[in-house]
Amino acid sequence: MSFCFNFDVSPTTTTDDLQGDTCASLTDKIGLVAKPVYERGGSAEAVKEAKEHFPPSDPQHLLDDAIYETLTIGTLPPLRFLNETLFEKTVNEREDTENILSRTAEQRSDLISGVYEGGLKVWECTYDLLEVIENEGETFGGKAVLDLGCGAGLLGILSLKRTAREVHFQDYNSTVLEQLTMSNVILNCQDDDSDDDDGKGKSPQTTDKEEESKIKPKRGRRDLLLPRCRFFSGDWRTFLILASSQVPPLKYDIILTSETIYNTAYYPALHDTFHRLLAPRGKVYLATKSHYFGVGGGLHLFETFVEERDVFAVNRLWDSQDGLKRHVVVLCFKKESD
Repeated sequence: MSFCFNFDVSPTTTTDDLQGDTCASLTDKIGLVAKPVYERGGSAEAVKEAKEHFPPSDPQHLLDDAIYETLTIGTLPPLRFLNETLFEKTVNEREDTENILSRTAEQRSDLISGVYEGGLKVWECTYDLLEVIENEGETFGGKAVLDLGCGAGLLGILSLKRTAREVHFQDYNSTVLEQLTMSNVILNCQDDDSDDDDGKGKSPQTTDKEEESKIKPKRGRRDLLLPRCRFFSGDWRTFLILASSQVPPLKYDIILTSETIYNTAYYPALHDTFHRLLAPRGKVYLATKSHYFGVGGGLHLFETFVEERDVFAVNRLWDSQDGLKRHVVVLCFKKESD
């Protein structure tokens, strides 16, 4: 299936317009490009209020008739995720209160701004970030992690498998969380359950206590991992309000995000989310393309926006060498007081 971006971008406004004018700041000009269109000729839909979602009491049914792929990168734990074509073929069979499955199929679009923000597809930069995480040796051990704009949730699932203390998944769409993200988390927990039960690493000799433990019901990895996860949907601004209202307010040692800076209109909300939810010595890992054609965003514009806010330092961790340039950067507070 061929997809496209569904944004209303003024043909007279270019990236050069944003980069070349030194008289006005990027913050002032941020509204000039990539203004979202919600329906051709229609009015804007209401902002999606943030809310928390909870896995069903019997999560196994989410995996009924599941068709999944397994991703293996270097020494990272294998990651399983539902095949995206499954959603195309089962649109009419799935619960979709937001009606995004049918609308994306009809409009043949990966993005309908303000309606659907692309969470059902695993984008290229997610794989880049996974590779960088392996190269950086990030283990996530004992840390609180936010997978922001999570989609399939592969980044958060990796941190969960690498012993993060807690992992929160956030996506704009409820349907994405309930139909895809939760399913992938459970799928990977189930995978660990089977690894625990396959007999690997068991000694041929057992003590009386070990024999007794075999009789007792075994607590699966799913029961251990799922309580460390929380799931949130909604607009970033309302998510920030919800996260800040928790007792204690939510703070994250690591924020992982991929392909989230394609629309310059979202930069203020994204920056504020980083600023308010990142722990004092935390890190934001961000994977992105250098430019998103037809949308207006990209790394240079985002770096300029961050520089003007003067809250974060941005460091390049990886740059692709060919094709449409892709990058992985890390953001850290300039001042610990932030």
